This record gives sequence, structure tokens and C-alpha cells, in this order.
Amino acid sequence: MLARSRFMLVLVVGALLAVLSFSLQYLHLIPTNPVAEQRSLGKSRKRVNPVLHTDVPAPDPIRDTHQYCNYPNLTEHGWEGHSPADYRLLSVQVMIRHGDRFPLYSIPKTKKPAIDCVLSDKRKPSHHLLASFISHMALGGRGQWDASLGSLPRLPNHSTCEIGELTQTGVVQHLKNGDHLRQAYIKRHNLLTADWSPGQLWVETTGKSRTLQSGLAFLFGFLPRFDWSRLTVRQQWSTLFCGSSCNCPARNRYLEQEQRRQYRQRTADTELERTYVAMAKTLGVATKILRAANPVDALLCHFCHGLPFPCSSAQTTLNAPDEGACLTLQHFTVIRRQQKDDELERREAGLYRRYAVLAAHPYLNRTAMRLERIARGSQTRKGTEEAVFALASGHDVTMAPLLSALGLERAGFPKFAARLVFELWNGPEAKDKERKSDRKRGKWLENMFIRVLYNGEDLTFDTAFCRDHNRHSAQPLCPLGNFLSFVRKDMFNIVNATSYQQACHQIVL
Repeated sequence: MLARSRFMLVLVVGALLAVLSFSLQYLHLIPTNPVAEQRSLGKSRKRVNPVLHTDVPAPDPIRDTHQYCNYPNLTEHGWEGHSPADYRLLSVQVMIRHGDRFPLYSIPKTKKPAIDCVLSDKRKPSHHLLASFISHMALGGRGQWDASLGSLPRLPNHSTCEIGELTQTGVVQHLKNGDHLRQAYIKRHNLLTADWSPGQLWVETTGKSRTLQSGLAFLFGFLPRFDWSRLTVRQQWSTLFCGSSCNCPARNRYLEQEQRRQYRQRTADTELERTYVAMAKTLGVATKILRAANPVDALLCHFCHGLPFPCSSAQTTLNAPDEGACLTLQHFTVIRRQQKDDELERREAGLYRRYAVLAAHPYLNRTAMRLERIARGSQTRKGTEEAVFALASGHDVTMAPLLSALGLERAGFPKFAARLVFELWNGPEAKDKERKSDRKRGKWLENMFIRVLYNGEDLTFDTAFCRDHNRHSAQPLCPLGNFLSFVRKDMFNIVNATSYQQACHQIVL
């Protein structure tokens, strides 16, 4: 009798729990798993483009600035190198912004930030590759250097940083970037083997020491103790990486129009104007002089390095600066708020996007041609392999137009050590007979795909050329043909043209 009673009790409790669970799911108090439901309806595949439904956070200038600083002590995450099963990685093209640097401008009547630019693995931030990186740079004379790059220092080397100099933080940021992509592409996909040839690697940089040193730090993280004798570092004379295609009058006119818009936006911001007046009064300088000194550049350095904001050197006591004679976080917040407001207005006005399309096209076109050659299995010239890994080290004014031209304006202003990655993938091979037939009909392109990642986030389906592709279709990646068509013609729709030459030389009203 006792056993029967226990059995009946278990049945009753089980029934009550079942009813309760059904009720909670009906009322949405227990979330269901739509991903599992989708998988049960179709072919199972590795998810490489997760759709995250999250609310856009309210603008916060200080939070955004922390992201801009890109502190190297944070754990690195990214979706680089992820793909569905049976896809083969063929090539990776990377554009980086240089790492953390000393300010380009100084604030009148204040002391410069006290930052040591001599590298030391005993000082934070550090990295497990930093000591060997310092040693390896001493062997750089064995490398091949384009133009004047050979005369630039391969390491930051001033005990008191000079204007625009890469800091130790900037070096560590790119050691981390390179190390992260080594895990993704070398260890996981064996993109470059230990006996890589000089033709498989392409490295280019502008003629500034901070971009050269950032590129070398990235490369050392990606290929630790690389063979200098196999490396050629090429110089790009323009920050736009436009090579022989820099002559574009319409691009310059769009930039002038955008700069006038920026000026009107700044001068119409009464809170910003009051803040500049207050800052100038604090330091004892004329407002126009302070404004011309672009104080946000120096303030960003103080903020990112955890240093107190500068005080007037003329108004200090023996022990400490007078509180009333120092710039404040409130001053800084107003300037950063105005910059974020300007980003929003810039997107709405559309002038910058027109400039960006023409500014970014030469680099995108070279990238497209290289990816197409690799996809076709051809060679750049007889007996020389195409570069399966290409690294370009540039500036914020290099990367910002690229993001805008690709339709990724919501990605925000490039942070220190930002990285933009193009991956070329080959889909699962068809049967031999089908493959030969496809090549004869010129259908080789149908099995080639591209991914675009920014700071580790897969933004392929946010780009202008793949926004309309159904990511839940039988083909989970974006066709390379979309990118090629975009670069060669579609991206010029916004300027009412069908080619780069036509767009560059038409009249801009």
C-alpha cells in the first residue's frame, strides 16, 4: 500500500510540473530555443554568422572612449577563421590602424603627458612576445625596405615620447592582434607554412614610424621570429593607399564640402563653445588658440593612460596644481559628446560617404583583384605566387573611409589598433565532372565566398554588397561575386557614376 501511494504521488507531481512548464512557455517566462528549432528543420551546419538581437545602448561618451583606447589587458575575442565545415581558407587581407600613440598636438600652457616610449618587458602593459620582438627588430637590416622606410626606427626609442610616437601600449596592442590572427589562420587553417615564400606575404605601410612599427609588431605576433631575408616592406605614399590612382578631383571637392559641414556643426554647438571658452579661461589662453590646438587629441592620451587631465603650468603651487586651473572630465565629455553627434549627422548628410567611396576605391580595387587572382588560381607574374596574406598598416583617415565605403558607418570611428579583415573562402568542391564543366562555362566564381570582419566581429551581412543576401539560405556565406561587382561598378551609384575615372572627373556641385 505504501509503495502504491508513493507511485501515485510521483504521478501527481509529474503532471503538475508538466502543466506548469507548459504554462510558463506559453506566457514566455521560459525562453524557447529558436536556434535548435531551426536546426531541426534543415541541414545542420556550423553557425558562423550569429544574429544577435540586442538593443542599441544609449550614447555614452565615456564608455565609447574606453572602447576607443582599446586597453591591451582585455581578453581578445574574434570570429576570424570561423567557417562552415568543408570550406577552405584561400587568402586573408588585413588593414590595421596604428596602435596607441603620443599626441600630435599639445595644449598651450600645459605640460606634456609623462610617458616613456622605450620598450621594456618589465613594464606594463606587456606581452609574452615583447622581449623577443625587441631582440628581433635589431636584425631588421636583413630585410628589404622600400623607399625611405629603411631609415625609420623599427622600435619606439625615446624616454620621453615625441609627437606622434608609438607607445609601448601601441606595440602590445598589435602583438596581441597578430597573435590572435596566428591562432585563427596559422594554427587552425595553416594559411602560411613554416617554409612560406616571399611572394606569399605582402606588407605595406605609410612612411610614419608609428605605422611601420605597428605593422612590424603585428607581423611578429602573426609570424614570430619571421625570416627577415624573406620579407619586403613596401611604402604607400598616401594615407589612402591609392598608389597610382590618387588623382581624383571630385574626391577632394567632396572632402571640402564635408569639412565645411563639420565646421558648421561645431560652431552651432553652444555647449561646445561654452566649454572651449571655460577651458581657455582655465589655462589663460585665447579661445581661438585653444581650439586650434585640437585639445581632444592630448586629452585622449591622458584618459587612455589613466593620467590626470592637464593643468596650467603657470598656475600651480609648490605641492599640487590649483583645482580651478585644471581641465576636467566634464570638459572632455562635452567634446567627446560633440564628436559622437557629428558622426550621426555625418551619416545623415551623406557627403562623407561620397568622399569615402572615391577615397577607398583604389585599395578596395587592389584587394578585389588580388582575391580574384587567388580564386582563379592564377599568378601575378610568371613563377611568382600571389600573396595569400596581405597586411596594410595605416591611420584612422585610412580606415574610416573604408568602413564608410563598405556601408559600415555604424561601426564607429576606428579605435587604436583597429583591424579590418577580408577572408576568401572556397566552398565544398563539386564532383570532378561537375567541377570541370563549371570551369568551362566560367562558373568558377560560384564556389568562392568572402567574409568581412571588423575588430573580430563578422559584419559581412551589414556591408552594402551583401546586405540583401539571405544568411539563412542554403549558402551561409557571401558570394565573392557580390564584392567584385560592388567594387567595379555598384559602389559608384551614390555619386551617379559607373566607374572610378568617371566619378573622379565629373563636376561636383
